[in-house]
Amino acid sequence: MIYICLTALYEDESDSDLGSMENHGSVVTHLLSQVKIGMDLTKVVLPTFILERRSLLEMYADSFAHPDQFVKIVDQPTPRERMIQVVRWYLSSYHAGRKSQVAKKPYNPILGEVFRCHWDLDGMPESNATNDKQEVGDGPVPWCSPDQLSFVAEQVSHHPPISAFYAEHVNKRIQFEAWVWTKSKFLGLSIGVHNIGKGTVTLLDTGEEYTLTFPNGYGRSILTVPWIELGGSVVIECVQTGHKANIEFLTKPFYGGKKHRVTCEVFAGADKKPYYTAQGEWNSRMDGRWTDSGRSEVLFEVSSMKARRKRVAPVSRQQAHESRRVWRHVTCALRAADCDAATAAKRAVEQAQRDAVKARDANGEKWNTL
Repeated sequence: MIYICLTALYEDESDSDLGSMENHGSVVTHLLSQVKIGMDLTKVVLPTFILERRSLLEMYADSFAHPDQFVKIVDQPTPRERMIQVVRWYLSSYHAGRKSQVAKKPYNPILGEVFRCHWDLDGMPESNATNDKQEVGDGPVPWCSPDQLSFVAEQVSHHPPISAFYAEHVNKRIQFEAWVWTKSKFLGLSIGVHNIGKGTVTLLDTGEEYTLTFPNGYGRSILTVPWIELGGSVVIECVQTGHKANIEFLTKPFYGGKKHRVTCEVFAGADKKPYYTAQGEWNSRMDGRWTDSGRSEVLFEVSSMKARRKRVAPVSRQQAHESRRVWRHVTCALRAADCDAATAAKRAVEQAQRDAVKARDANGEKWNTL
């Protein structure tokens, strides 16, 4: 029965977070009294009510909610157009990865935790209506078809916390791989998350590799209604073509100014003048301009982009180390607004991980990733 409950639970993406955050001000104030500015929050036990109902690994998967934008990279005829499509996909992925209007914290994945999923693309039948589809038989999601985008993420280190993930579309011959080490710090009235890592988009037919970095994240206004902000410099670069994009995620000034602003300049080779510029907000709309011709265009507009629902195996068919199976009791308790049950379930998951580490150490065993 619990697995049926969980299947419906993950299909329900309604945002019921706001009220719970506003009702726990005293708990947040008590928590803040226990930490100091600049303190590493990795080992700080945070109250359960600030948790989001998904693992960090699933949050990374949700950034691919516009799979068509990703696979369109290979359809562009020139290096310039391919670079701009990489930029378009990359910048539009951040709004797709956010499910709540309130900044909440996803579950910290346990060592060896895995999340798998795949997406349908435009022009192909829905997965759940296709029983005789061809399966790839290998890769991140062996049961998906060559015309679907597949994804797998794994927590490969616990101290420091490092996640690795990989996505591929077999027929389009495009891949993405990345690793991210998250470092959280207390900044007074906000929490900062430094995302250390690198990703690479690989086009197998052209041999092009686009390396990219990630912005920092900030949870602002943590005493009232927290909201997420991105900040910092990002570089996307293709060594094979010499094209490079410099992106700035601009944090909001204390007085005035807009939230979520982004600017971008794209260069070819050693040129000092960008051939393309873009600006706007990553969570709403960005406008681009080809500088040689002066032609302007909408780089992307969130309101007109359809987010694809990811396809995930039912919890009853998942292995013990898969994200939704690992955190199933926490997720059910959070959805029922039962913080005590959620806290108990979370502690049980964490204690099981500590026990597993002790057992491996006692037997002289080393942890092996997938």
